[in-house]
Amino acid sequence: MTKFLLSVHVLAAIITIGPVTVAASMFPPAARRAWAAAGAAAGAGSTGTAGPTAIAGAGHELTALRTLHRICQVYAAVGLVVPTFGLATASSLGILGETWLIVSIVLTAAAAAVLVLLVLPRQAKILAELTPPAAGLATAATTTSARPRQVSARLAMHTGIFNLLWAVVTVLMILRPGSTTNV
Repeated sequence: MTKFLLSVHVLAAIITIGPVTVAASMFPPAARRAWAAAGAAAGAGSTGTAGPTAIAGAGHELTALRTLHRICQVYAAVGLVVPTFGLATASSLGILGETWLIVSIVLTAAAAAVLVLLVLPRQAKILAELTPPAAGLATAATTTSARPRQVSARLAMHTGIFNLLWAVVTVLMILRPGSTTNV
């Protein structure tokens, strides 16, 4: 039973955490491109110089952002399987009190907190700022943040922290310093 639990834990980690780390990492540069495209589309509305290509580009970038955000949301929710099966595996092995495991649990909770409290809300805020009003795409850039580069850089920093926490957890799970098991 322990090998089954461990297998599900590892597969769930690969299948759920991987897409979140990739999609979250892709979001900040995509947001910068979307802000640039929205600015070009806004210029098309006021000066007529950017044209339909800029408006289409802004729509494409916004669609990409929505997709990345949705991937992060869905896989974050499905990712709850990872600690659930991890705890079940640790319990079946009788190692819930081991230091490396406790540190891994704390870091996993920290990574989840960074994702839920910092990354996902900032992604949603960027999407809200870039989503055009019903009147048309060309006015989207007028409602965006005055500092898109700083906003996307801060989001990239939080995403990097999330990814680093998961990398440390992965290394701890592989090395298991001080482990008393041979599994």
